[in-house]
Amino acid sequence: MVGRWLRSSGNRDRIVLSARIGAHADNPGLGSVNLVRAVEASLSRLGVDHIDVLYLDASLDETTNLEDTLATVEWLKDAGKITAVGGFRFAPEQLVEARILASAGYPRLTVLDEPYNLVRRDGFEGDLRLVAAAQSLAVTPSHALEHGFLSGRHRSKAAVTGVRGQQMRAHLNRRGIRVLRALDIVAAELSVPVAAVSVAWLLAQRTVVAPIVNAFAPEHIDELMQGAGITLSRTQLADLTRAGTR
Repeated sequence: MVGRWLRSSGNRDRIVLSARIGAHADNPGLGSVNLVRAVEASLSRLGVDHIDVLYLDASLDETTNLEDTLATVEWLKDAGKITAVGGFRFAPEQLVEARILASAGYPRLTVLDEPYNLVRRDGFEGDLRLVAAAQSLAVTPSHALEHGFLSGRHRSKAAVTGVRGQQMRAHLNRRGIRVLRALDIVAAELSVPVAAVSVAWLLAQRTVVAPIVNAFAPEHIDELMQGAGITLSRTQLADLTRAGTR
């Protein structure tokens, strides 16, 4: 679907196209063979000749040698199949190892994706953020709206159904409601949608450059783009952060 849209729109040169590999059932892990196969499969499905940002998904791979992976990434870059490389679910020590390998001539990780938002903070805040900042990594946090919960559209367990409903129900508790109330207050002060405030909070965090957000309707795009134009005050940032603190 994305490939067909790219071809029909004629906007390929204006798009930063990314792909995340390593966890797909067809080519699991970051071994050299699976890495090449996964990239070739993505290029074929998308109908393009290169991927701008290749995310290496380390969440299911605990055995592959990172040096071998980066050697394969180097071949893919030299072949013109990818431009930049990033990491997904990389532990702080893996990022340190990757930087050491980069100093020896291997491709450098320049982007980091870690699920992060107002209600999902434990995985990123701490050592991972410190390492990301020290390495000047561009952080592109996925699940920016936590499966839609931080859009403010879903306020009761009875109103959410299906898989996404199950994902959101976990946040319909005292802490989650506290976060939504804080978002409501700031959204009212700025006369913007709740989703825009959620995005603005992420963009105000050190090292974050581009939250990754799913959109399911045209009007969602407008709400999300408003978030890029909001400057939250120190008080608003502090109130939102405090609301999401466990």
